[in-house]
Amino acid sequence: MKPLIFLLIAFLCIACNNSKKENNPVSAPKEAMISGPSYEAISLLGDTLYAPSPSKELIDQANEKKETYLQNPDALENIIWHGRFTAYSGNYNEAIAVYSKGLEKYPNEARLLRHRGHRYITLRKFEKAITDLKKAAQLIEGTKDTVEPDGMPNEKNIPVSTLHGNIYYHLGLAYYLKHDMENALSAFNKALHTSTNPDNIVATSHWLYMIHRRMGNETAAEAVVKPITEDMDVIENQAYHRACLFYKGAIELNALNNNPQAPEASKSALSYAVGNWLYYTGNAAQAEKVFEIMMEQDDWTSFGYIAAESDLAKLY
Repeated sequence: MKPLIFLLIAFLCIACNNSKKENNPVSAPKEAMISGPSYEAISLLGDTLYAPSPSKELIDQANEKKETYLQNPDALENIIWHGRFTAYSGNYNEAIAVYSKGLEKYPNEARLLRHRGHRYITLRKFEKAITDLKKAAQLIEGTKDTVEPDGMPNEKNIPVSTLHGNIYYHLGLAYYLKHDMENALSAFNKALHTSTNPDNIVATSHWLYMIHRRMGNETAAEAVVKPITEDMDVIENQAYHRACLFYKGAIELNALNNNPQAPEASKSALSYAVGNWLYYTGNAAQAEKVFEIMMEQDDWTSFGYIAAESDLAKLY
């Protein structure tokens, strides 16, 4: 056990480098763009969650999308982009309000349900997320899948996800965060088969592997990551890619996080991957330490962080 502990400490020192909160288990309040409560949500552990202050560039973009929306509030695209950039700015409750108003006009619009469901996950309202995303999944049955444009383009400016894939992916995530592994497995399997894009494959394979391990299906878990190779052309989801390679033994624990400059969400994804691996390999006490250290970080909106928070609330 001692070598494992030393490797774990080394990993966490890299993964959490320069990202600790200074005084508080939650982010500091931002200057609100829109009037409302000073916090965005209450965590599953009872912490008050504040969004960090957005950059001036992001505020300008959000204001631009809002102005376009105000000029024509009935246009579906205007509603979607206003809601997305409102959320990017940290105003998640306001974004949900934008989508809800849009759904009054377009009650059967899968895209509005997909985005509102995502933000319900952000705010830890998993049942509401499941309701929205299940309806969205029903609405897209028998329809042609489409590439979903990026709100925050990657370095290659190539969108890597689709509408169908995002609906199933977020539905699977909402079920996972409620520890409903059977339904999570079903949704993520559907997400995996929506695209041959490497980014989608590694992201969904990561969650599917963890679900199978949580369910005790080690053989099925190994089959999920068997097709994952080091030379895959992954643009955005490098953390999930490396996690999958770790699961199949192609990367050692001490070499898993080789990019200290990676975004906080990527660090949380890898930290959660390690914590979860410890949990289902019989090291629950060490997993708890990983999850607790993750709670000291600032990225409470990332899926890895929310998953660790959910595990602390439900398993410990």
